[in-house]
Amino acid sequence: MIQDYIIAFLWSISPFGEAKVGIPYGLLKGADKYLVFTICFAANVLVFPLMFFFLEKINKYLLRMHFYKKSALYVARKAKTGSGDKIKKYGFWGLIFFVMLPIPGTGVYAGSIASYLFKMEKKRAFVANTIGIFISSVIVWVTTILTMKGVN
Repeated sequence: MIQDYIIAFLWSISPFGEAKVGIPYGLLKGADKYLVFTICFAANVLVFPLMFFFLEKINKYLLRMHFYKKSALYVARKAKTGSGDKIKKYGFWGLIFFVMLPIPGTGVYAGSIASYLFKMEKKRAFVANTIGIFISSVIVWVTTILTMKGVN
């Protein structure tokens, strides 16, 4: 059972799923619904400081490598075009909305990159990302629980 919590945590911190995958995974494995929510939400919140550390400290060294620079510019363009209008126009609230959408291409990874690119104050960006993660996690959590009840 502990293995299911660890895997749900890893999915939630992963850029390949975030809590959008971690929560359903944990619930479908029969783990405690409140503990799964808490673990997956916390793991997803942890992404923001890790991403900012990476963007502020490590990114500038890796940009010297051609392949990395080309990939980083591609990701930066995608983050700017996907979130740019919302964040430019609505700032804090636009970032919350962008991160809270439980669809592919949105979430804390893209939100962290966008807030870094648009030079948002780190504290405000963290709060906006956390609120967005919470709303997204609640949507996924409730939807998964209701779907599972309908299936049973």
